[in-house]
Amino acid sequence: MRPVLYVLSFLAVMALGFWAYRENYATQAALRDVTDLQNEIAGLRESLSIERAEWAYLNRPDRLRDLGTLNFDRLGLLPMEPSQFGAVNAVAFPPAPLVTNLPLDGTEMVSGVLDTSADAEQTP
Repeated sequence: MRPVLYVLSFLAVMALGFWAYRENYATQAALRDVTDLQNEIAGLRESLSIERAEWAYLNRPDRLRDLGTLNFDRLGLLPMEPSQFGAVNAVAFPPAPLVTNLPLDGTEMVSGVLDTSADAEQTP
């Protein structure tokens, strides 16, 4: 009985060794992938910071003002003024809902809200 136990133990040790060998290489491959992804992310972050710097450089107010002045005849751009915007009282706000007391069976009063949005949409 002991030789069978020795053989089974030897086979179990061999199987565990093979499994550990495969896991080691799988872990190394995963670590390589993570390193590659981190390098790619670092490169993309660097290029993004360069793009943001270039965008900030191109959108300088003095540069845009000079471009607007140079191309005034073609574009017809004018400076913004407060009179170009609408007044707050000209904005059409939705009407406030009406609150009424509706009787259920004559003895109880229930407070409810009437929906007037459908009526407001139908009337001109």
